[in-house]
Amino acid sequence: MRCRHCGQSLRHSFVDLGFAPPSNAYLTAEDLDKPEVYYPLRVKVCDRCWLVQTEDYARADELFRADYAYFSSTSSSWLAHAAEYVRMITERLGLGPESNVIELASNDGYLLKDFVTAGIPCLGVEPTESTADAAEQLGIPVLREFFSESLGRRLAGEGRSADLIVGNNVYAHVPDINDFTRGISAVLKPAGTVTLEFPHLMPLIDRTQFDTIYHEHFSYLSLTTVSRIFAAANLRIWDVDELQTHGGSLRVYGCHEAAPIATTDRVGSILARERQFGLTELETYTGFQDRADRVKNDLLAFLVEQRRADRRVAAYGAAAKGNTLLNYAGVKPDLLPYVCDAAPAKQGKFMPGSHIPIYSPEALRNNPPDYVVILPWNIAAEVRDHFDDLVAAGVRFLTTVPELSFV
Repeated sequence: MRCRHCGQSLRHSFVDLGFAPPSNAYLTAEDLDKPEVYYPLRVKVCDRCWLVQTEDYARADELFRADYAYFSSTSSSWLAHAAEYVRMITERLGLGPESNVIELASNDGYLLKDFVTAGIPCLGVEPTESTADAAEQLGIPVLREFFSESLGRRLAGEGRSADLIVGNNVYAHVPDINDFTRGISAVLKPAGTVTLEFPHLMPLIDRTQFDTIYHEHFSYLSLTTVSRIFAAANLRIWDVDELQTHGGSLRVYGCHEAAPIATTDRVGSILARERQFGLTELETYTGFQDRADRVKNDLLAFLVEQRRADRRVAAYGAAAKGNTLLNYAGVKPDLLPYVCDAAPAKQGKFMPGSHIPIYSPEALRNNPPDYVVILPWNIAAEVRDHFDDLVAAGVRFLTTVPELSFV
């Protein structure tokens, strides 16, 4: 395999998480009697451009199906994050009724609905039918396609170039990151801005966040590498924010290389910190496998201990990161009988690979367990606060990454 960005032969392993089905391929009861497709989940690092990437096995259309079950609006904290972004970027760029906003991977309209409310024209690009349907019910126009350079050129040719392009947690999901970036360049107005949010590779390594690795994430990104990918498409990063979302993310602000927009000092500062951390040194990526194994083994030891003591354990959050962890650890319903999730699209289904049933959150209150493992650790505080009545009754909530700890 060659690097998806620079074409260098990939010789170095970052982590091998065995075999697993796609993390968002939730199962119905009927599916349990059918074969389930597993793919290798191995990640390489390029020693030329330092793009960390999964090996090529699964196609995008096999991962992002019409019944895709991830709905962004399920998380109240994520809705608040999106609303604050819309307020900030509208003011910062002076957006108004004459502007045009395009969101790539607009999901269920969690963000564009705020532009609609503000009277700012917008368009969502979203290939999954289930989430696109939800967005259209909010009055958001949606183009049901995967974004690409050809689509970017087509939209520009139709007079639909963008003053602002938004891409939240999509950049890591695209198999051809060069084509996707050229598409951004094609549809962005000469003085327009693109903002992309993605999990930051530096905290992923620092905090052993291996469970954020799954087939839908083709790339694991640093500012160093994204700057190179942008430059290859004649784009430039002019500002960057560090965010707390998803365990530590970056929001990059990009423009055309020749756009009259000054580059802030924050860009150089984060690039320098990445160099200091060692993101351009191969030694930084070795040893990650051992740390991932330790997290896995600690989880298994905890679950086995509770089973032997006849204490009940449940989980909250049928998230993709939870599926990566449970499948890598080989956890089945004998050790973890059920997972609760607030998304109606997941309730009544089963976790891929582990076949653990997914219930409504009320199942925790109807029959409180002794422990609840919060699989999406990035929203642990939100989950614990939601179940403060169970906490008061003695139920203990915990996370497992970067180490097993109670919240």
